[in-house]
Amino acid sequence: MTAATLTFDDLPEGILAIEMSGDWLLGSSLPAAESLLARIGATPGPQSISFSTDSLGDWDTGLVKVLIAIQRAAEARGIELDQSGLPDGAQRLVALAFAVEEREGARRIIKRKGIFEQVGTATLAALDDLKKLLTFTGELMLSVGRYARGKATYLRSDVLQYCQEAGVEALPIVSLISFLIGMIFAFVGIMQLNMFGAGIYTANLVAIAMIREMAAIMTAIIMAGRTGAAYAAQIGTMKVNEEVDALTTLGMNPFDFLVTPRIIALVIMMPLLTMYSSRSTQRRA
Repeated sequence: MTAATLTFDDLPEGILAIEMSGDWLLGSSLPAAESLLARIGATPGPQSISFSTDSLGDWDTGLVKVLIAIQRAAEARGIELDQSGLPDGAQRLVALAFAVEEREGARRIIKRKGIFEQVGTATLAALDDLKKLLTFTGELMLSVGRYARGKATYLRSDVLQYCQEAGVEALPIVSLISFLIGMIFAFVGIMQLNMFGAGIYTANLVAIAMIREMAAIMTAIIMAGRTGAAYAAQIGTMKVNEEVDALTTLGMNPFDFLVTPRIIALVIMMPLLTMYSSRSTQRRA
């Protein structure tokens, strides 16, 4: 494989002669075209550009990519481009690349935002999230009211199923996390309390810390990461498959049928899982 080279020279009558030689393949080390593009965009610039590829070997899109960049730079400055010195295949590929105009907005433009714009954007996003949260809370309150009056459309078996998914099926991961957290508390506690001759109070430390703080926090984190993510995935899939729209078409409230039963199951199971986490940690301590 011959190394690719790119050279250019200014000829009389304002002609910029570009010579390409070697193998222009994407897998090889291709020469940089920044200096050539800078010459095309310089003032005064060339009147026309010609190519010489007599020593050109194998080539692929690595060559076409550079040719497209050269043509774009030439068109931006209104410079005439003579492609007769290029291989026929390369000429056709470049022509194909410019056959359809680039759609407006297709190219990603990185715009640096000022500090005030960033603060404003973040504030508007926070207000939008707050609006969505308040809307969700209001819909939930109305749905709970319909449940209390017996006017909600749902399946009682769904509530039992959601209780099983959020409660019984969550016991293994709650047990594991509670055991590990309890072990960490016990290890740290006994290492510190032994310095004061109070190692016998390690069990009390673990029990109080888990009952008052860590059991509830760790259970909430587990439920948010495990059950909450599962609920979001299930309802999101139903939304994509238009199942939510089908419920609306059938005259059923999707919030009553899909959301509120899951929240009721979480309200029922969360205290039980928290007590189970506290109790299991105390036994191990």
